Amino acid sequence: MNLVEHVQSAVDEHPENVAIHHEGREQTYEEFWERTGRFAAALEREGIEPDDRVAVYLPNLPQFVTAFHGIMRAGGIVVPMNPQYRSRELEHLLGDSGANAVVTLPSLVEHVEDVREDTDVEFVVTVGAETETSTAFEEFLADDTFGPVKRDDDDVACQPYTSGTTGTPKGVLLTHKNLYWDADVADDPIPDGIRGDDRHLGVLPLFHIYGMTVTMNATLFNGGAYYPMAEWDAEDAVDLIEGENLTLLHAVPAMYNDLVNQPDAAEFDFSSLRFANSGGSGLPMEVLETWDDMYDVPLCEGYGLTETSPITHANHPDDRRPGSIGKPLPGVDARIVDDDFNAIAPVEDGPVDEDEAALHEITGELVISGPNVMKGYYERPEANEEAFTEADGKRWFHTGDVGYHDEDGFFYVVDRKKHMIVTGGYNVYPREVEELLFEHEDVADAAVVGVPDERRGETVKAFVVKTPDGDVTADELKQFCLDNLAPYKHPREVEFVQELPRTTTGKVQKYELAGEE
Repeated sequence: MNLVEHVQSAVDEHPENVAIHHEGREQTYEEFWERTGRFAAALEREGIEPDDRVAVYLPNLPQFVTAFHGIMRAGGIVVPMNPQYRSRELEHLLGDSGANAVVTLPSLVEHVEDVREDTDVEFVVTVGAETETSTAFEEFLADDTFGPVKRDDDDVACQPYTSGTTGTPKGVLLTHKNLYWDADVADDPIPDGIRGDDRHLGVLPLFHIYGMTVTMNATLFNGGAYYPMAEWDAEDAVDLIEGENLTLLHAVPAMYNDLVNQPDAAEFDFSSLRFANSGGSGLPMEVLETWDDMYDVPLCEGYGLTETSPITHANHPDDRRPGSIGKPLPGVDARIVDDDFNAIAPVEDGPVDEDEAALHEITGELVISGPNVMKGYYERPEANEEAFTEADGKRWFHTGDVGYHDEDGFFYVVDRKKHMIVTGGYNVYPREVEELLFEHEDVADAAVVGVPDERRGETVKAFVVKTPDGDVTADELKQFCLDNLAPYKHPREVEFVQELPRTTTGKVQKYELAGEE
């Protein structure tokens, strides 16, 4: 059974249930399914064939949900793209994926057109008004429905992009089985699972695997109602939770930090919530404790990656260990291994005091095996060779995260093996920002690191060496980055230095820069 067939089963079982609720408008499952079929028919009309890729370059809107499932009904592969991306970032994603079409907003068409001649994009569909080079979404829909096209478990369904140690975005090949299996088990930590009467706040971005699988697909698999929010706003989220009696909440730590720090946070009526989960980056203990003091619904923490569809670990409300990412989900195997892939024994009790413990003796890399692990990176044979190890008859994925586990089965992540910065749940790879800074005429050298940030967990900081005649200011460099990258990637701090600390082989010693904080 492929992902589309899973959704179709929910449609058959709950045709009159609300599938999507957005700004006061509702779509039943029957109406939602009909629109996905019309979108699939339109793609087929325009020449989209099985395994063709279609990019969805949208915020959280009902049309994202329609396009996502419509593409799969036509047998295509979804390439989700962050609507904060600009031409520079689109050039690689569209070029690398070979996407034949793009679904986006009128205001974003200019970025597509900037790079279109160097890509395989044949047509553009816009949610809202048409433009000179695009067709309006409602006009694009066919009169009749089409599909679902037969797809097998191992066929690729979605190709989101992530980055490796080089910072070059890589396409992640997620199969139908990867996605439907993980959406099926995503409700394991939720008491009684996701039900047909659940109402799920869709604040996690749909271009991100967390929002795609855990909020959208897991809800639609079970007949619940999905409430997408196009942009995060704490006050709007509270209004939705209270006004619509929402029952399920998945968010990143920065969002929970915003909620508990609202002036009247203690007065919020969250009594309708029966489950709340945090993922995307580490949850600060202060935020967790404040939430638990204010509200009756326990805040649970989980863990996952784009390459694992995403969720691999979770805490349960009745089996929760603060500071832990939880236990592996049913069907997921996880180990902590050393550099030679030898398993590292668990500690007796966790979490340990990381300031007191001999971490080098108990920590190693977290590796994952299971039906949710990606097929591989798109056309990246060397990256695939580095990402996987065959052992004990299983294929293990290297997460790049360092952690330990305890005898009760709880896992803990203490650091990132790579230099990735996680800011507000978004991944930022320093090299991408550094390469842009190097393009500025007043920059002679630059290094980017993550520094602690109370709200976002980490934020981006750039250390810059000016050219001899350079007179650029910190604010000007920030704006330069804002003009060329997604906003969350820009350095919120810029410090000018005379030189960067380097090893004898010329590598920047980033730990020294971070240590200066």
